[in-house]
Amino acid sequence: MPKQSIRPNRWSPPKAPARAKQQRSAATVTMSVFDLPGTGPEDIVVDARGQVYTGVADGRILRISPDGAEVETIANTGGRPLGLRLNDDSLLVCDSHRGLLRLHLATGIIDTLVDTIDGEPMMFCSNCAVATDGTIYFTESSRRVHVEEYIADVLEHSNTGRLSRLMTDGSVEVILDDLKFANGVVLSPDESWVAVAETTGYRISRIWLTGERAGQREDLVANLPGFPDNMSRGSDGLLWVALATPRDPLLDWLLPRPPILRRIVWALPDALRPKPQKMVWVQAYDDSGRLVHDLQTPHDRFFMATGMQEVDGTVWVGCLPAPTIARIELSSVRTPRPPG
Repeated sequence: MPKQSIRPNRWSPPKAPARAKQQRSAATVTMSVFDLPGTGPEDIVVDARGQVYTGVADGRILRISPDGAEVETIANTGGRPLGLRLNDDSLLVCDSHRGLLRLHLATGIIDTLVDTIDGEPMMFCSNCAVATDGTIYFTESSRRVHVEEYIADVLEHSNTGRLSRLMTDGSVEVILDDLKFANGVVLSPDESWVAVAETTGYRISRIWLTGERAGQREDLVANLPGFPDNMSRGSDGLLWVALATPRDPLLDWLLPRPPILRRIVWALPDALRPKPQKMVWVQAYDDSGRLVHDLQTPHDRFFMATGMQEVDGTVWVGCLPAPTIARIELSSVRTPRPPG
């Protein structure tokens, strides 16, 4: 197939923080890695029994035992599942090719909830969150490409991402548009705001849903040291975010310069283009945007973390390029004592 053409937009990124240049966190991170019968477990959710759910590149939804030893296929979306969210007795699936889906866990039946917005087919449904009244907030990373060509949108900087919500009456409302690769979604505990990760904007934005600030948008976390991907609310109450890879100095240099330079990079064979670094990186923030956990470590078999779920001190992590998932026990994380 011919390669997707790109129409680069100029953008002047903020100067990368010093943290972007470091290869590991101050805390020492130990992981357990589990092999899967499928590549690209992009997101992770964990149910009340400790069972882990993920979706892989060939469309299958997998359920994994709490110890990681047993894996079963419970459904196949026929597309490319990405972000997941448990919702009562069903699993919400953001499928890059099919849109927002609902998998009924008892029967394996899959319903399509949203596949078009304002008459336009969705291209890259990415992540979602559910309010207590049943409203579903969900992102579309790009209106230009599917997940298989995500690099095209990273280079193009299309700014065609959006955050929408599916109301309980079945209507769909776009609440934020022109986002820089909209990705992870998390609601505040009181549901007064919703946060969205803008992967190529290096930030987590939030929009207020209620109160005097309703409709206002602001940065919750700005100038991140890496590319934020999926987000989830941990059992610890924190907002967890996967950083797929650190900031790329070459990309930051290219973004404000003539678009022809990025077209040249895109035309290069895949083997010659910059690659994500082989490391795992997840962070956790409180609702004021204060960094609480910063966990980063190099790894050859598991890298490019794209989704995670923290439950009772255990952080399960998914990734895009490998046939593996990982588990981090927060109790095993070793943080150096401050001097003196």
